[in-house]
Amino acid sequence: MIRAFVNATLVCPVAGVRPGSLLVKDGVVAAAGTIDLPSEAEVIDCGGKTLAPGIIDCGVARIDRAAFRAGGIVRVALMPDGSPVLDDPGIVQRAALIGKPDLWIHPIAAATRGLEGKDMAEMAVCASAGAKAVGTGKHWIADSGVMARVLAYARDLDITVISHAEDGGLTAGAVATDGETATRLGLPSAPAIAEALAIARDVMLAEQTGARLHLRQVTTAAGFDLVRAAKRRGIRVTCGITPAHLHLSEIAVSDFRTFAHLSPPLRAESDRQAAVAAIADGTIDVLASGHDPRGPEEKRLPFADSSAGMAGAETLLPLALMLVRDGRLTLDRLFALLAANPAKLLGLDAGTLEPSKPADLLLFDPAAPWQIVGEAFHASAGNTPFDGLPVQGRVLRLWKAGREI
Repeated sequence: MIRAFVNATLVCPVAGVRPGSLLVKDGVVAAAGTIDLPSEAEVIDCGGKTLAPGIIDCGVARIDRAAFRAGGIVRVALMPDGSPVLDDPGIVQRAALIGKPDLWIHPIAAATRGLEGKDMAEMAVCASAGAKAVGTGKHWIADSGVMARVLAYARDLDITVISHAEDGGLTAGAVATDGETATRLGLPSAPAIAEALAIARDVMLAEQTGARLHLRQVTTAAGFDLVRAAKRRGIRVTCGITPAHLHLSEIAVSDFRTFAHLSPPLRAESDRQAAVAAIADGTIDVLASGHDPRGPEEKRLPFADSSAGMAGAETLLPLALMLVRDGRLTLDRLFALLAANPAKLLGLDAGTLEPSKPADLLLFDPAAPWQIVGEAFHASAGNTPFDGLPVQGRVLRLWKAGREI
């Protein structure tokens, strides 16, 4: 099957942004730019809209196929936290297969058994079963000896360790960041330095072992400084963030808004500004949705008793495009954060519009206005701290390996 996508604005993290056409043959990109149309090609007129690589969402807590489709997401890295935990090769293999062919799920295997931070899981067997990384889940491994062994073993397997960067000794029981808002509301809180302490240790262990370390979410100025310094020293460390920590501060939890109860918690305005600067200067490598929908039984509770998490898949693209409109990122750099870099992190040959790459394609209108309404989400729950926010950027069509979803 040959398909020609014509009259498009092409966005490629490698080739940049340009008008042109894209030729797809047998599920892979054959040519991009100015192309000769084969007579047998099925022609798809993009109407001048933007054609980009499908989004690869790194670190989702739940599989919501309809939500991912609505958000332009074609691949997801599934967190190991779940029931059951992804610490067994059979469970990992099933997780990797259940979404195909429309959605490719790339499991993040648990680094320790049951994610308890004590005994190492069977990482090699899980990797052979389809795991594309190993991770600590939503918790930090407190035992430095265990973390050192995890990193060393992952180095030998040539896979990335994805770590949650918060010192659990400081954050136990906390639901907010120390500061005026938490004090005024009387919320259990932890100092923001808990993140920097965790990053400092994990980065030093990564340097010692030579392993690849990805800090799933970095959200504080001190944390970004540590990541910058580590990169300058040549340590193989990358980091990610969600739109919530770029656009919201701890003020959003005022009035005990449980939809703004996230993990890590929202930070001070100075940290939010540091995050925006870090995404602009290249310190941040991955922009992910943090998709973790929670129903009313978990959110309609006193703030301290509610569950952390938000439905983020359907708002990832429009909230990310705000960074482009504000001049913080170019469009091609944005899709490096949304597609090319996550692919590299997971060892996938995807995420660009280069020839021979999988034709995972997203057609969207960056100027289309709409309003975020959580109740209208396709996700299993519509809890979003952005409910009611007017945004721009609407997914129009989506293809996986050249086949429309």
